[in-house]
Amino acid sequence: MRDDRDHGRSARDPGRPTSPTGEPRHGGPERADVDPGEAAPAPAPRSLDEAVARIARLEAELAEVQAAAAAMQDQYLRERAELENFKRRMQKDKAEALRYATEPVLRDLLGVIDNLERAIRASRDEATREGGSTSGPLGALLKGVEMVLSQFADVLSRHGVSRIASRHEPFDPAHHEALAQVESHEHPAGTVVEEHAAGYRLHERLLRPAQVTVTRTPAGPPPSGPRN
Repeated sequence: MRDDRDHGRSARDPGRPTSPTGEPRHGGPERADVDPGEAAPAPAPRSLDEAVARIARLEAELAEVQAAAAAMQDQYLRERAELENFKRRMQKDKAEALRYATEPVLRDLLGVIDNLERAIRASRDEATREGGSTSGPLGALLKGVEMVLSQFADVLSRHGVSRIASRHEPFDPAHHEALAQVESHEHPAGTVVEEHAAGYRLHERLLRPAQVTVTRTPAGPPPSGPRN
C-alpha cells in the first residue's frame, strides 16, 4: 500500500529532489557550487548617481592597474637591457683575455731577444777591431745568432708583437722611457738620439717601453767654426 503511494508521489513530481529516505527536499532548487575565494558580485546600482560613481571608481582602479603594468614593463625592459649589456661586456672581456693571454710569456721573451742583439753587436764590434772580417768561426757564429734572432722576430710578429720606432723620433712618454738627456745642437729638444733597449707593443697594448736617450736644449750657443 505504501509503495503505491510513493510511486504515485514520484509520478506526480518526478523532477522534485528527494532525501535519502525518499522524502522530498524543501528549500527550492539546489545551488551550484561556489568557490569560497571568489568575490561575490557587486549588487546592481540603485540609482544613476550610484552607477556613475561606480564607473568612476572602476576607471580609477583600471588606470592604477595600467600604470602599475606600465611600470613593470619599463622595469622589465631596463633589466633586459642591463642583462644584454652585461653579456656584451662579458664577451668583450673574454675576447680581450684571449687576445692578450700570451702577454706574460712574450714579455719574458724580450729579455732573450735583448741578449741576442747584444751578442750580435759584440760580435760585430770584435770583427771591426780585427779588421772588419766576419769570416771564420766568429762569422759562422754571428750568422747563426742572427738567424735565431730572425726566427724570434717572426714568432713575435705572428703573435701580434711589433717593435716601436724610437731612434730620431720625437719622445713619446706613452712608448718611451728616458734614461738620460744630452744637449744637442743637431736635433730639436725632445728627440730620441739613442736606444738602449727596444720597445714593443702587443696588438694595441704596450708590452714594454723603449729605453732611450733624449736631447734637450743646450745651455749655450752652438760652437763657432774655426776662424781664418
